Amino acid sequence: MVDPGDRRTPAGPPADPADPADPADPAGLPADPPAPPADPPHPAGPPVEAVEPPARGGLAWAVLDTVERVVGGVVAVTLAAVTALIEIFYTPLRVGGVLIGVSVVLAVVVNYWLPRFTIAVTGVGWIALLPPLVWLGLTMVAAGQRSEGDVLISGWVGLLMIFAGSVAFAAGGYRLILPPPPDPR
Repeated sequence: MVDPGDRRTPAGPPADPADPADPADPAGLPADPPAPPADPPHPAGPPVEAVEPPARGGLAWAVLDTVERVVGGVVAVTLAAVTALIEIFYTPLRVGGVLIGVSVVLAVVVNYWLPRFTIAVTGVGWIALLPPLVWLGLTMVAAGQRSEGDVLISGWVGLLMIFAGSVAFAAGGYRLILPPPPDPR
């Protein structure tokens, strides 16, 4: 059976190159161009074949993978604690006597991306809840009054930092649980 979309000439006598309309091709299109000549041999010798990497399996790889995930989780939780402390101590930052909200901006940016980072380094979804809990715990403790009367988080910047940081964690986490968009094909 002949495919009507095939523009190659069928087997048989060769088509006349001077004839613009080949009777074997109803559309009058020329035949496919000939294939390019084969590459000449490389002067250094034949090409080197690719070597397959060793297969990732066995007990050693399983232990290494587990260690990577645990260290990644510890790094994510530590990053949440360190950024919480930085944000807490930048809350009363003033420029020219005016409070600036640098801790709010830092909280929003870091807290939005921290769940994504946690899942990327651990490969486990539920562990993305640990950094927000550590961050929120530290900010709540810092917002309370000490027995000496010290309060680390106060004023509108501190309250906005806690609110915006919590919303950023929620938004970042929500983006991770959304299903991927459908394929447009």
